[in-house]
Amino acid sequence: MHSPILVPVVALIAWTLIMLVWLVAVRMPAMKAVGIDVKKVVGGKPGALDGVVPDKAQWPAHNYIHLVEQPTLFYAICAVLALLQAGGGSNVWLAWAYVGLRIVHSLIQATINRVYFRFILFALSTLVLIALVAQAVRAMILTGAI
Repeated sequence: MHSPILVPVVALIAWTLIMLVWLVAVRMPAMKAVGIDVKKVVGGKPGALDGVVPDKAQWPAHNYIHLVEQPTLFYAICAVLALLQAGGGSNVWLAWAYVGLRIVHSLIQATINRVYFRFILFALSTLVLIALVAQAVRAMILTGAI
């Protein structure tokens, strides 16, 4: 089965992996600079390095955490739309809008980290996610699934 809505799903997964590489590339030198030997560190909790390494070195890591939170709902709703054969047309545009907003959110959080701009992007991406859910409900009604 081919469904165009799966392309933005793969794009956001790829972006999440790019952010993972970015966080490692920034965090490892920051840890070394403050004398942390990763070979000797015993497991910790998310945010354990906050206040230990410079804030800016943590921003990509914070964003990576965000990319494995709400986007999981995006992946699920896109899979539902694909299975309902409703993964084309305006739903693809909505999916790309979600991905674009999340990427811009990432870039802002990992570089300048202005909460006001991040909040606007988060709110917009949430509205797009709500629209995708509404489209899935509509598709389920039209197909007799509910």
